[in-house]
Amino acid sequence: MSDPGTIVRIAAKGDGVTADGRHVAGAAPGDTVRGDGTLETGPHHVAPPCRHFGKCGGCQLQHCDEEVLAQFVTSRVVNAASGQGLEPALVAPAHLSPPRSRRRATLHAERIGKRVILGFREGGSHRTVDLAQCHVLREELFALVEPLRAMLARQPGKRLAVDLEMTLADQGVDLGIKGLEVEGLAATEALLDFAQVNGLARLTIDQGYGAEAMWVPEPVTVTLGGVRVPLPPGAFLQATRDGEAALADLACRWLAGAGAVADLFSGLGTFAFALARSGAKVLAAEADQRAHIACKDAAGRAQLPVHSLHRDLFRNPLRTEELDRFAGIVLDPPRAGAREQVRQIAASQVPRIVYISCNPSSWARDAVALVEQGYRLAERHPVGQFRWSTHVELASLFTKEG
Repeated sequence: MSDPGTIVRIAAKGDGVTADGRHVAGAAPGDTVRGDGTLETGPHHVAPPCRHFGKCGGCQLQHCDEEVLAQFVTSRVVNAASGQGLEPALVAPAHLSPPRSRRRATLHAERIGKRVILGFREGGSHRTVDLAQCHVLREELFALVEPLRAMLARQPGKRLAVDLEMTLADQGVDLGIKGLEVEGLAATEALLDFAQVNGLARLTIDQGYGAEAMWVPEPVTVTLGGVRVPLPPGAFLQATRDGEAALADLACRWLAGAGAVADLFSGLGTFAFALARSGAKVLAAEADQRAHIACKDAAGRAQLPVHSLHRDLFRNPLRTEELDRFAGIVLDPPRAGAREQVRQIAASQVPRIVYISCNPSSWARDAVALVEQGYRLAERHPVGQFRWSTHVELASLFTKEG
């Protein structure tokens, strides 16, 4: 029987939980809460590698070892399913992306006195942590922190509050700055010099009217499934190339031999191109027009059997009679899930469904709808792309006998 003060698990928001149900910030399983409230660390408690841990909201679990991180990602996925009575035939070990692998991030910058503070938000706060190091960002992204801080410090005026969206593209860092006022030729030339000196792939500025490209020395692309796809500013990408590859490999394995596949909420074609290169004919349905056009353009250039369809699957889901033409479906919806589209899928006879999700709760709700209509949850793979954070993802396979 566990000591009531022993930490036995990590809660959904990252606190340690004792055997008697108390939540303790910064605790790992195996730690013990002493009578005076101090913590005696156990075998799974490690020294956080980043000096900002405990303040920066980018990471909540740097004090946990690899075993606990994997257990946390798995338990988030398993608990969401078990709460709905869903038990798969197989739960695979969690896949964790390595340190310094995040290829996209949004940082914030503000002027405080004479200093420019630049970094992630503090946990549970709108205050910004002034980054001196980061163990999650790709080195190409973090290398821009100091040049950005210096450039923003030279901006006129007392007030400064901007968002910095960084994405690592094939050509380098794609940087979007939101909230920066650029007035006059000198200010414009200074930004162009910054983009050139720092080798940016693209620089866009949003002054309240949408992103406007200021610097694009060559077309910006991202490679998906071995295909170079145009990358619109702000387009969605999986957080890490490592995590993207893990998810795409699962989709290709689970749908191997499926002659025709529908890729729903397809985005730029993360799964569509991987599936097409594996031999499938793919319908890629996406609501975002820029992503749809990028996918269509890339498919044409690569001469791959990917038909890109511009369609809002929330308002106008593919109907059961349309879906029944396919041997497999892959869907990767936003965090809210895909309630209406899943209802249509559940009523279909498509034998294999691959559901990728970034929200175990909405996934569990949708999974129930599939199981109630005769689908079986065959496999489930937890994925931790956002290393040391409480954000988890999963890939799952549902099957239905004909």
